[in-house]
Amino acid sequence: MENKWFTISVYSENNVGLLNRISGIFLKRHINIESLNVSKSEIDDVSKFTIVAHTTEKWVHNIVGQIEKQIEVIKAFYHTDDETIYQESALFKIASGLLFDERQIQNIIKDNNAQIVTVSRDFFVIAKSGRRNEIDDMHDELKPYGIMQFVRSGRISVTKDVMDISAMLKEF
Repeated sequence: MENKWFTISVYSENNVGLLNRISGIFLKRHINIESLNVSKSEIDDVSKFTIVAHTTEKWVHNIVGQIEKQIEVIKAFYHTDDETIYQESALFKIASGLLFDERQIQNIIKDNNAQIVTVSRDFFVIAKSGRRNEIDDMHDELKPYGIMQFVRSGRISVTKDVMDISAMLKEF
């Protein structure tokens, strides 16, 4: 089996220590978590973990099974990139002088459908949302000009197929 990108969605109660136990499941199998995001879900008092890993379907199936054995976990799913709609966000902090002195910076912002979120005397901040490779490409374009700070979010994702999780939870 070949390695592919998988997005794992975990619906759970919001309890202390669950993240540690979930990451331990990956650690035991020597599988790196490439991206992690935790937020509230569409269901009151239920959290959603969105975890991205590059592994085989056999391993991701086993991991989801182990995650579901955790007491606080209500349900876990995994999907390929083709089965989901996903994005990440990034912020780039750049020296202010470059915004006016380097015309190419403005072209990079425009060409990447990014936006300037703040400008100060010393720096400005660009926000970019999109797929990981789009953010990486913009990073590569800005790098020669000097990036003061860079941060990227974890993946956020919804499935293309209808997943009425509320109805599924009523079954449990």
